[in-house]
Amino acid sequence: MRYLPLTPQDRTDMLAKIGVAAVDDLFANVPKSKLLKGLVDLPKAKGELDVERIMGAMAAENITASEVPFFVGAGAYKHHVPASVDHLIQRSEFLTSYTPYQPEIAQGTLQYLFEFQTQVALLTGMEVANASMYDGSTGAAEAVLMAHRVTKRRKAILAGNLHPHYRDTIETLSRMAGDELVSLEPNPADASADLKAVAAAIDAETSCIVIQTPDVFGNLHDLTAIAKKAQDAGALLIAVVTEVVSLGAVTPPGAMGADIVVAEGQSIGVGLNFGGPYVGLFATKQKYVRQMPGRLCGETVDAEGRRGFVLTLSTREQHIRREKATSNICTNSGLMCLAFTIHMTLLGETGLRRLAAINHANACDLADRLADVDGVEVLNGSFFNEFAIRVPGDAAKVVEKMAKKGVLAGVPAARLWPKHKALKDIILVANTEVNTDDDRAAFVAALGASL
Repeated sequence: MRYLPLTPQDRTDMLAKIGVAAVDDLFANVPKSKLLKGLVDLPKAKGELDVERIMGAMAAENITASEVPFFVGAGAYKHHVPASVDHLIQRSEFLTSYTPYQPEIAQGTLQYLFEFQTQVALLTGMEVANASMYDGSTGAAEAVLMAHRVTKRRKAILAGNLHPHYRDTIETLSRMAGDELVSLEPNPADASADLKAVAAAIDAETSCIVIQTPDVFGNLHDLTAIAKKAQDAGALLIAVVTEVVSLGAVTPPGAMGADIVVAEGQSIGVGLNFGGPYVGLFATKQKYVRQMPGRLCGETVDAEGRRGFVLTLSTREQHIRREKATSNICTNSGLMCLAFTIHMTLLGETGLRRLAAINHANACDLADRLADVDGVEVLNGSFFNEFAIRVPGDAAKVVEKMAKKGVLAGVPAARLWPKHKALKDIILVANTEVNTDDDRAAFVAALGASL
């Protein structure tokens, strides 16, 4: 089959059917300033060997996370992934397995998804979890839509310290659905003010509130009081966790009253991988299970009484139901689920708690050292393995100078909020178990020399 089987006449007929004269008319809503003028600045046609040489030279300009001390986080974290994880997920029975619509030939796939769900429910402190989402941000957007279905309301309140990528994803889906959204302003220096602003915004029209802990600046939040306030008003609390390793040390959102918990599971079993694929965790209370997006695997027994696994809730029918469907998420990050489950199984509860303790101790050590650097202020009163610092001048320039000295120092807040000038001097710093004492010493030295 040809890759582009349509003829010029086919394309002409299709354009006429939708009422436009040319393909360019399909992009009429894109501002002209955003359209490319001419060809991309790349060499023209080359032989395969020449292309490999050119691409290799371009790739050599990158600095990878394995080459230098690495303190970058902001929603994607560098953790050690045991070699056994990669070995096991590449076994053919896992790597090539198809969507488990026929349980009699997919028991292995269904079982590891069931185990994955069990692990996620335990981690988050919730009653039921699904077989994963694409990533944390799409999971958060689906959680908002789910809250609207449960409450029959259409207004969501987003905490100011919610990761802006999660905020953007929620805003995109809400705009398409015509829902109301209240997005509060970030507040890195006063974590309690963020929750107070959310509480003040709750009214009788509110469907849900979305709060991250640890938030994007690293602050930890006790969600108990805000959960009660939301629920008393008939709204749901959606808790977001971007650093799932933190759940080995802190009180899980479910124990603080969350109605829905969404998280990014990348930290366990999944490398940074230049941005993906990742795995979204989604858990909720049993009473809301039929409004939950995605798949749910369940345990049963066969006709002979033997343990078996099935798709208890499946989105297969949603291909047909379309606008009546609970959700149009009809798949999951299956291979990343498996990586997560293998790594979690290797760790066990004791291993996860120890891993979390090491992360926290390393971060505390670095924060103490940075607090002693002239001109540097650590903004957090509490944190897990990530915190925010204020530096003199432009944080982006400081981070760039440190990179030239061989240290990837963190994420300038201005990269996440380019329009918020008040955040121009803030750097988000993450310190996990992979960082050594020498790495932290190199960070302090490079920062001091870059100010």
